[in-house]
Amino acid sequence: MKKQWLWNLLSIALLLVGLAVWIMLPWQGVLAVAVLLALWLLFTRSGRLALAAAKIGIASLPQRWGASSVIVVGIAGVVGVLVAMLAMGEGFQATLGSTGDEVSTIVLRGGSQAETNSVITRDQVPLVSALAGISKDAEGHPLVSPELSQVVNLPSKDDGTDVNAQFRGVGKLAWTVHDKVKIIEGRKFKPGLREIVVGQGARGQFRGLDVGKTLRLGNQDWTVVGAFASGDAHDSEMWTDAETLGSTYNRSAYQSISVRNDGKAGVAAFKAAMDADPRLKLDVETTHDYYAKQSGGLSKLINILGTVIGAIMAIGAVFGALNTMYAAVAGRAREIATMRAIGFRGLPVVLAVMLETMLLALVGGVLGGLVAWAIFNGYSVSTLGSNFSQVVFQFKVSPELLWTGLKWALGIGLVGGLFPALRAARLPVTTALRDA
Repeated sequence: MKKQWLWNLLSIALLLVGLAVWIMLPWQGVLAVAVLLALWLLFTRSGRLALAAAKIGIASLPQRWGASSVIVVGIAGVVGVLVAMLAMGEGFQATLGSTGDEVSTIVLRGGSQAETNSVITRDQVPLVSALAGISKDAEGHPLVSPELSQVVNLPSKDDGTDVNAQFRGVGKLAWTVHDKVKIIEGRKFKPGLREIVVGQGARGQFRGLDVGKTLRLGNQDWTVVGAFASGDAHDSEMWTDAETLGSTYNRSAYQSISVRNDGKAGVAAFKAAMDADPRLKLDVETTHDYYAKQSGGLSKLINILGTVIGAIMAIGAVFGALNTMYAAVAGRAREIATMRAIGFRGLPVVLAVMLETMLLALVGGVLGGLVAWAIFNGYSVSTLGSNFSQVVFQFKVSPELLWTGLKWALGIGLVGGLFPALRAARLPVTTALRDA
């Protein structure tokens, strides 16, 4: 009895390891496995017998479609939820990862990981502006934008509850420094006035941000004069003049400085000049690297949660597949025994039952992926970013995620069909014929 238990535990452990390897296998590996299986089925005697037996089982599926649909629907649910969860993480990462580029930099206080805990004094701005590697506009002004960020409460469009929004104050050259930001309605704010331009994501997320509306922020009235689009994390923000925002909220320092550099060589020169100036204890990072880093923690958490939830649902789908296939094997006991009596050995029978289960799993995986893509691809949501304000982003159901969901579906089908297939192969022929 002890040896049997140890053997069972070892079998389960090996099966779990095999499933993990299968899920992590790249498409080239999956293609190689599929080609080898197809060659074996077509060009070996055992393979042709397995294929013939599988055709018999597949032909009888319409007669037991109710039971078979349990496998299809269960696996479709697993794949749909898994792909949707992973699409949320990928969409958030894609939004922040697309913010900034490799030829612009962000300056923060030394050791700061984000703008929220960075402080840059006003006397440091002219020093930074004079460093090498900074691009200049047509009038010779260095393309530098000292900025600060204020978190404010705004009512959400969904239910009217107050949620955090990012109110960013920028310098007068911000439109050139952040060259992806384009006005799509209205006009830019005027320095010195309490005027706001809003990102298209923020306008879709919060109430009262239509052009021409007036907001009460910091005990002052602000007018929305324009809307902009950038296609990145800035879409979730509201912009105004940094000096006006600072005076409203009694902010005497900045939090960051955004800089447009002279290409990658300019970035390197700017970093070197910053390090060489003992008066500046500031860190420099490309805007692409900075925003990509901000997305890392939350994206990883979402992916872990999605995998865990998917695994829990997968266990339920496996038991559903096991129950269905055990019942199918029991119902076809006489048919399987007859095939074995006329020359079908154990391996073709095992492969036939597993091919049938894998086909149902494939249908479920495709169905779940299509449902996830139809419902969630491009669906806009928001979550808290590193600055404790809402970041608006879209779910991104990519081909890679659909492929991952399909591999999960086939893995579930493999486990769900294996043990019933082994039982069918071990069923004594005489017993099966007599009981039937």
